[in-house]
Amino acid sequence: MPVRILIADDDSTIRMLFRRLLEAQPDWQVCSEAVNGVEAVEQAARVAPDVAILDLSMPVMNGLDAAREISNSNPELPMLLISVQEISDQLVEAARKAGFSGAITKSRGREVVRGVETLLQNQSYF
Repeated sequence: MPVRILIADDDSTIRMLFRRLLEAQPDWQVCSEAVNGVEAVEQAARVAPDVAILDLSMPVMNGLDAAREISNSNPELPMLLISVQEISDQLVEAARKAGFSGAITKSRGREVVRGVETLLQNQSYF
């Protein structure tokens, strides 16, 4: 059974790039995509992914707020925050409080694979 991944980002190019990187891994599949936080919450409930990757800055609802809602209904779901900004100590603290298990900057796109691997081993990736 493949590892099922939800990607939420308002930038279609980023979603496509991450889909390519993730689906290049054996037995990994992007099961759903979302363009904002509200869609991410809905998709997480509907498709029950094994991992969720959420952008920090999205329209309608940002990644931190979406993660809080997802965590309330599915506290076991590992979530990886992606952001254009550097991952500061303050952002790590806010991400942890929202329910994220890891965070990476988008400029390090290939790092998303390492992040997901680490989360699947029930470890943090900050």
